Amino acid sequence: MNALTSLTQDILACTICAQRFANTETAHAPRPVPWLSDTAKILICGQAPGARVHASGIPFDDPSGDRLRDWMGIDREVFYDRVQIAVLPMAFCFPGYRKGSDLPPPPICATTWREKALAVMPQVSLTLLIGGYAQAWHTKERRKVADYVADWERYMPDMLPLPHPSWRNTGWLKRNPWFETDVVPRLRARVKELLV
Repeated sequence: MNALTSLTQDILACTICAQRFANTETAHAPRPVPWLSDTAKILICGQAPGARVHASGIPFDDPSGDRLRDWMGIDREVFYDRVQIAVLPMAFCFPGYRKGSDLPPPPICATTWREKALAVMPQVSLTLLIGGYAQAWHTKERRKVADYVADWERYMPDMLPLPHPSWRNTGWLKRNPWFETDVVPRLRARVKELLV
């Protein structure tokens, strides 16, 4: 068994947040969603799975994923081809709800698994940083998401900070048309370079 397979099995068996999740409004059990690869050149780092992903076990299997795939200029078949694309959220499980809103990713998940997961994926050439938690962890900086995204050229070609592709950010996207005109074409071009 290789290191990636072994690590994936360990992540799938993880229950360190069981009590934390049981105490949320959803009172759910852990369901880690690892989507790692030792061949993918593109790594997508988001926050944590949402309720739909918790149900399906497939990352970005929701409207946010549709928007992200559009930004990347790829279809579902390419997106879910682990030879080409890996997904490493800041927490592998849906964290649950508080007052109807998603809870933040529990830090213990990143502390326990993140360095190990990155170590089995040294071939990654582009890391998409979606949202503030991933941006802060990877850049070791504390900024607002809008500031990371506005400064996107500073991080290329190895990393690209993105706003979350959620419908909640539709207003931000309308107020910042430069994202669609400047960032998305560069993202698509870089993705195309790295696809096999």
